[in-house]
Amino acid sequence: MSVLARLRGVVGVALAQLRHDRTRTVLATVGVALAVLATTMLASVGVGVVETGQQKFEAADRDLWVTGGPVRLAPGQVGGVENSVVDAHPVAANISQREEVSTAVPLAFQTVYVAANRSGEYRTLVGAGAPARGSSVRITNGSGFSSRDVHYAGGSYDGPMTHEVVIDSRTAALLDVGVNDTIYVGGTVATARDHEFRVVGLSPTYSRFLGAPTVTLHLSELQEVTGATDADRATMITISLQDGADPGEVAREIEAAYPGYDVRTNREQLRATLERQAVVVASGASLVALAVVAGLALTVNLLLSLVYQQREALAALRALGATSGTLAGVVTVQAVWIGLAGGALGVALTPPAVAGLNAVAHAVVGFEALVQTPRWVYGVGFGIAVVVSAVGAATAGLRIASLDALEQLR
Repeated sequence: MSVLARLRGVVGVALAQLRHDRTRTVLATVGVALAVLATTMLASVGVGVVETGQQKFEAADRDLWVTGGPVRLAPGQVGGVENSVVDAHPVAANISQREEVSTAVPLAFQTVYVAANRSGEYRTLVGAGAPARGSSVRITNGSGFSSRDVHYAGGSYDGPMTHEVVIDSRTAALLDVGVNDTIYVGGTVATARDHEFRVVGLSPTYSRFLGAPTVTLHLSELQEVTGATDADRATMITISLQDGADPGEVAREIEAAYPGYDVRTNREQLRATLERQAVVVASGASLVALAVVAGLALTVNLLLSLVYQQREALAALRALGATSGTLAGVVTVQAVWIGLAGGALGVALTPPAVAGLNAVAHAVVGFEALVQTPRWVYGVGFGIAVVVSAVGAATAGLRIASLDALEQLR
């Protein structure tokens, strides 16, 4: 018998057995598909988080980030966030005087109460104390702030408040307000009722960076309404450098001048953010490993079950003169078919699953395209299927080698 004829026979018997026991075939295929899908989805989430974070930092058009350590929640304080940069205005002003620095801007983020009416329903949103004018801020409607932050007044906080606010489209929809409407903002409901702000523009800049509905005030005015004027607190200071300046070198110089603060480049800041989420990252990696192991275990178990269910038919083939290699070939074809079919199914299900997860992520956290799937992720997922089928085939082959034809036919 020629090799080609023998191969056709092995394939024919294998496919016939798969068709005969469709339930186990489908279950094994689905098991591999789920392992592949879990792998591609979790890998896509990891890639998307890193890519989205990098895009957010690059879109912020800043070169360095000065922080006083990780941002911590402070439930007992007004605003709910412990901003660790103190004397933010003078520190930023001193940094701005450096030859390599173009601008240094302090930013603060706090939880604030916001309502469209003084006696209406107050919502908890993110308040950003930041500039809302200039080339770094995109205004989609209105004009943005009409003046600089005059309320700070050199540190006395007795300058006139502009009572201007810029909001994003989601905040506008939540409050049902637009440009030239008024809203009430404060660190407490009582404070908010005393501070009426006029909406002067709509901008997605800070809400996209934070991934949440946002109201943007002048920094000193946010400090005023949240009670943070005593220490001039901010979350961070962002720095733009002159063309040709070395971010790493400038960062080291600023850290030497301000040893209590961390100065990071965009990539270092993103890395620090991810490191603080090490538990989440480790959990994702564990889930990937668990998905692969579960798919492998399920497939091997089902393949061994297939061998057990086929033991009489395989024993009959053995008694008729089929070699152990031929029988192992039958089981190997079954394993390869299940692995490849499951891999193809898992890869095919990845795009709609990614689209669905992105829709949920956008609705919950506000980030678009948070889950991203480069081509290599599909390759990794399909590779998992190949590994599963190979291990399943090897395990089933060992089972075939120990099959006693006479014992099975008695």
